[in-house]
Amino acid sequence: MRVDAETKQLAERAAAASGCASLTEFMVRLIRDNAPQILQAQAAIELTSAQFDQFMQVCEAPPTPHARLKAAAARLDREGF
Repeated sequence: MRVDAETKQLAERAAAASGCASLTEFMVRLIRDNAPQILQAQAAIELTSAQFDQFMQVCEAPPTPHARLKAAAARLDREGF
């Protein structure tokens, strides 16, 4: 990985301060410590019970499409899309 000199120096200082023998060890530790939480945050959505109930209501009874949207869909149907 290529970084500017200032960033490399900062990373090397942090690696030494955290007891890592090398910059590679420091990077691996950061990835292993942080990547699972980052990926979990992207994979899961946490809702309160009230938020979940509201979500389910919207899913079960979606709003009626606007007339302009219906007209656009009809036009696309006529054009063969």
